[in-house]
Amino acid sequence: MSAAFAVAAVGLAALSGLPGLALPRDSSAADRIAALLLGLALVCAAVAAVPVASAAAEPTLVLPWRVLGERIVLGVDGLSAFFLLPTFAIPSLASLYALAYWPAREHPRSARRLRLAFGLIAGGAGLVVIARHAFAFLAGWEVMALAAFFSITAEDEREGVRRAGFVYLACTRASTLALVGAFALFHAASGGFALEAITAAPSRALFGLALVGFLLKAGAMPLHLWLPGAHAMAPTHVSAVLSGMLIKLGIYGIVRVASLLPPLAAGEGALVLALGIVSAVLGVAFALGQHQLKRLLAYHSIENIGIILMGVGLALLGRSLGLPELELLGMAGALLHVWNHALFKALLFFGAGAVLRQSGSGELDRLGGLARRMPGTALCFGIGAVAICGLPPLNGFVSEWLLYLGLLHAVQAGGGGASALAPGMARLLAVSGVAMLALVGGLAAACFVKAFGVVFLGEPRTPVAAGAREAPARMLAAMAALALACFAIGLAPQLAVPLLERAVHAFDPALAAAAPRLAAAAPFGAISLAAVALLAVLGALAAWLLRRRLRPALRPLTWDCGYAAPSVRMQYTAASFADGLVRLLRWALWPQLDAAGLSRRPFPGAARLHTELPDPVLDRLTLPAARSLAQVSTWFRWVQRGRVHAYVLYILLAVVLGFLAARGGPE
Repeated sequence: MSAAFAVAAVGLAALSGLPGLALPRDSSAADRIAALLLGLALVCAAVAAVPVASAAAEPTLVLPWRVLGERIVLGVDGLSAFFLLPTFAIPSLASLYALAYWPAREHPRSARRLRLAFGLIAGGAGLVVIARHAFAFLAGWEVMALAAFFSITAEDEREGVRRAGFVYLACTRASTLALVGAFALFHAASGGFALEAITAAPSRALFGLALVGFLLKAGAMPLHLWLPGAHAMAPTHVSAVLSGMLIKLGIYGIVRVASLLPPLAAGEGALVLALGIVSAVLGVAFALGQHQLKRLLAYHSIENIGIILMGVGLALLGRSLGLPELELLGMAGALLHVWNHALFKALLFFGAGAVLRQSGSGELDRLGGLARRMPGTALCFGIGAVAICGLPPLNGFVSEWLLYLGLLHAVQAGGGGASALAPGMARLLAVSGVAMLALVGGLAAACFVKAFGVVFLGEPRTPVAAGAREAPARMLAAMAALALACFAIGLAPQLAVPLLERAVHAFDPALAAAAPRLAAAAPFGAISLAAVALLAVLGALAAWLLRRRLRPALRPLTWDCGYAAPSVRMQYTAASFADGLVRLLRWALWPQLDAAGLSRRPFPGAARLHTELPDPVLDRLTLPAARSLAQVSTWFRWVQRGRVHAYVLYILLAVVLGFLAARGGPE
C-alpha cells in the first residue's frame, strides 16, 4: 500500500496545476485548488512513508508495461520514505504561502504557467525518489529539471531572470548527460536497468559520472554556478522549493547510487568529504559579503549542502574502512540535516519573501527597522537564523552534533583498516572536518547577525522600509508551521529516529547487525533534556525582560558622544558590518572594494564603502570563457552563408576526405 500511496502523491502533485488551465487567468480558485491538491499529495506521502519506520517489508509496485525490455518498478524503502516527506511538505507549504505572495490576480501573465510547473517539480521529484528503474528515475529527473526552469523564469521579461534561467538550463542539461552515462555504465556492470544492488566491481567512471551529475543538481562547489542566480531571481516560494527540496535530490542520488555499489575505495569517500568541507566554508564565506537577502540565502544553501556532503563522505569513508559506527553517525547526520535544512531554509526564504513583498526591496541597505513593523516575520526569520547557525534548542544543532560525533569517532578510529588511504589520512580529514565545521558555524552566526540586524533592527533606511506592514496571515501560517517543526526536532529528536534509522539501513543493510542502534550511538535523550532546559531558561529571561520593560522607569539623558542628532546613515551597512571578515577571507573571496572618499583626517568629506563578490566559478571563469568562445566562433561565420552550392561543396569535400581516409586504412 505504501507504494500505491506514493504514486498517488506523485500524481496529485503533478496534476495540481492542471485545473487552473480551464479557469480564468486571474482566478483565485485555481490557486486554492492547486494548494489543496498539493496538501493531499503531502497526506498521501505521509501515509506512504510513516509505516516504513516500523515495517520490515519494503513494498513495491510493478507497472504493467515494459521499457527497455524490463518492467518499471516503483518502491518505498527507508531511504525513499525519508526523502518523500520534505519532497512534498515544502511544495505544499509553499503553495499555501503563494496564495498571498503570488496570487493570480496580481500575476495573470505568469500564474497559469508557474502553477503548472510548480506542481510538476514536486511530481517529478517524487517519481525520482520512488523509482527502482533507471528510465523512471531519469524521466522524473527530467520532468523536475524542466519544470524548475519554467518556474525560475516566471518573470522572463526581466533580463536577469532570463540569464539565470539560461545558466540553470545549461547546468541541468550537463547533469542529465552525466547521469545518462552513469546509468549506461551501471547497465554494463549489472546487465539491466533495474536499480538493484550489484556485486560486480563497476568502473570508477560510474561513480565519477554520477557524482558530477548529482553535484550539479545539489549545487556544491565548484559545480554551483547555477544556484545563486536561480535562487535570487525566482519567485520566493519557488526559491524555497529549490533550496529546501530540489537540491536535496542531488544528495538522494549520491546516496542511492552508492548504496547500489560495492563499498567504494576510501579515496572516493575522502573526495566527497573534502568537497563538503570546501562547499561549506566557501559557501558561508561568500554569503557574508552579499547585499541582497535572497542571494545571501542562496550561498547558505551551498554551505549546508557542504555540511550534508561531509556526512555522506564520512559514511562512505566508514564503509570502506570497515568502521560501522562511523558510517552510522555520518549518514544519520547527513540525512537528518537534509530534513533540517529543508525546514529552516524554506522558513528563511519565506521570511525574505515577506520582506520583499511588504517593503518592495530585498537589498539589505534599503531596509532596517522592520521588527517593529513586521514582528511576526521578524520572529520567524529569527528562529530560522538560529536554526541555520546550528544553535540549540533548534533542529540544526541536532544534525550538526551527529556530524561532530562522527568526525570525532573518525579521529579516534584513525583509519585503521585495509585501505588505499594512508592510515593517517582519515584522521587528518576528520580533524580538518571538526575545525571547518566549527568555523562554518561561527561564520554563519556572524552572517545572520548581519542579516537580521540590518533588515529588522535599527531604523528604516528608506521610505519603502518605513512604510512596510506585516505579511498576510497565509504567509505567516506557512512560516509558523516551519518554525514549529524546527522546534519539534530540536526539542524531541527521538521522533525522527525510527525513520532515520530505516533510511540509514536502506543505504547499507549490513549496519543493522554490525552497528549499534542509533539511539545508543547518539545521546538524543540528553540533547532533548538540555534543549528543554535551555528553552525554559530563555523563556524565564524573556518574561523577566518583558516585566521590566512594562514597569515605569526614569529615562535620564545619556551621553551622546557629541552626536546630538543621530541619523540612519550612522547605522552599520551590510558592507561595513562584514568588512573585517571579508578582508580576512580575501584570499578566497577576491572582493572588489569601492571605498571612495574614505580618509583618516579629523574632518573627512563624503565617502562610501561598497564591496562586490563576483562568483569565482561563474563570473570569473565560466562566463569569460563562454564570451571568448563566442568571439572565436564569429571568425567562422563565413562558412555558413546560406548558399546551397556552398553546402553541396562541403558535402562533396567530406565524401572525398572520407574516401581518402578509408583507402589509407588497413586492408
